[in-house]
Amino acid sequence: MKKLLNIGFSALIVGLIFTSCNDDDDYETIESIDKVKIDSVKIVNDTMNIFDVQSIKTYSDYASQCEGFYGYDYIYNDNLTRTVTAYKFRTDGNCSQAIHTGENQINFNPQYTGTYTFKFWNGGTNWITKTIVVEQ
Repeated sequence: MKKLLNIGFSALIVGLIFTSCNDDDDYETIESIDKVKIDSVKIVNDTMNIFDVQSIKTYSDYASQCEGFYGYDYIYNDNLTRTVTAYKFRTDGNCSQAIHTGENQINFNPQYTGTYTFKFWNGGTNWITKTIVVEQ
């Protein structure tokens, strides 16, 4: 019985060594991060209550399957104005060059009443402007 446990333990250790030393895993390295224009914005309700949460969806096109959404730069210009810039990543993978559209979202949870203005970067000096009225 002791010999059987030793053989099983040895096989487990050898398996772990070969598994952990495999450099050919399906990992891809992020090569770059860059701005990606927001092509469109969907806001379901242009009026909402204070402290409620609403998802604001943004849509961007990516040039290949090696590109995707990385994150937002969400800047509070003042209590009621926000500027939003989206960023994409690019990997070193072997990907198709098919254009695809990515959908992402911001969960908006207002802390003040008033008319909020959102400016979403749409390339160059262009912005998509949306407003949401927040009531008590």
